[in-house]
Amino acid sequence: MTTRYQRILLKLSGEALMGEDNYGINQIVIRRIVAEIEEINKLGVEIAIVVGGGNIFRGMKSANGDMERVTADYMGMLATVMNALALQDAMKRVGLIPRIQSALRIDQVVEPYIRGKAMRYLKEGWIVIFAAGTGNPFFTTDTAAALRGMEMGVDIVLKATKVDGIYSSDPHVDPQATRFPKLSFDEAIARNLQVMDATALTLCRDQKLPLNVFSIFKPGALRRIIIGEDEGTFVMI
Repeated sequence: MTTRYQRILLKLSGEALMGEDNYGINQIVIRRIVAEIEEINKLGVEIAIVVGGGNIFRGMKSANGDMERVTADYMGMLATVMNALALQDAMKRVGLIPRIQSALRIDQVVEPYIRGKAMRYLKEGWIVIFAAGTGNPFFTTDTAAALRGMEMGVDIVLKATKVDGIYSSDPHVDPQATRFPKLSFDEAIARNLQVMDATALTLCRDQKLPLNVFSIFKPGALRRIIIGEDEGTFVMI
């Protein structure tokens, strides 16, 4: 089957991994997400993943209380490593070959981020999971996704969310919210649509790296994007 994209960066939020639970990792959800990833892996697509940690710990929220922002952000990075390990385990169970590379060194459980090794893994058809964000406080995992996407030379960044695209307002709150099939980066930034942080959007815009926002809970959505069908919201220059 012909695919529109040969190499992708999939951004998975921590919230996506907990499904409808209030906290943690929902094993049923993670197995279903891995099944979607396995399907496009069989099509020959090279897959890099950046995973968030909001299902375990959200640094920004904790920093609004009594915790120092830098400390909170590092704790959030460690949460992404936990999610990456859970993804790796689920992938191994279905015969995929995942490799975790972390921006923070935790050599007993994950590899350090080395661009050349990550590129080689992708060319071998292995799945590379990037953990610990950029390794720096004050930067989100959205920014890490844009950064790693550029470093890996991907064709597109795919942001997996709980809603099927970018809306004019929160569709869970506003029944009149409308979905945008396409947007420019400038429009997304000017409208402050909260799809990604402004730093990530600006990085993608400046490097001409397209973005597609879609629902990971919609069966087959990831595959439809890969083969070039209309799915979610496409953000371009």
